[in-house]
Amino acid sequence: MTSAQAAVEAVRKTVTVNCPVEHAFRTFTEGIGSWWPLHTHSISVMDHGSGAPETAVMEPRVGGRLFERTNDGRECDWGSVLVWEPPHRIALEWRVNPDNPPTEIEVRFSADGDGTRVELEHRGWDRFETRGPETRDGYNSGWETVLGEFVNAIDR
Repeated sequence: MTSAQAAVEAVRKTVTVNCPVEHAFRTFTEGIGSWWPLHTHSISVMDHGSGAPETAVMEPRVGGRLFERTNDGRECDWGSVLVWEPPHRIALEWRVNPDNPPTEIEVRFSADGDGTRVELEHRGWDRFETRGPETRDGYNSGWETVLGEFVNAIDR
């Protein structure tokens, strides 16, 4: 690994939502199907041979699957749960593209006044060799959209 590869910075995003930590954690994890923007962030949308995306599911345990389900019943894996520490922390192995190496996502939930601070870190771009910076940049903007939908779901 070269120093340029190792230097690819993690994606870091922080949002504050107006709810208790427990509610933010449950919405982000077990309620992911109610807010994830499947119309723009879906594996099945890219695979024209499958049905339309219907929901996202995160199984609430270490080793649990993270996947989307299509309207024809097909399940498309996104990753798996590495750490399950309700209501403060989860970590995921992220592998939405089988042609790419897996990355890791860690999300922390902490009290912030009457609300909850949600900190997301998406790391592991050094595994992509020369494509690390470009791939990281795509996810950097993608997480803006995804977390925006999460905030909107909490506000509803």
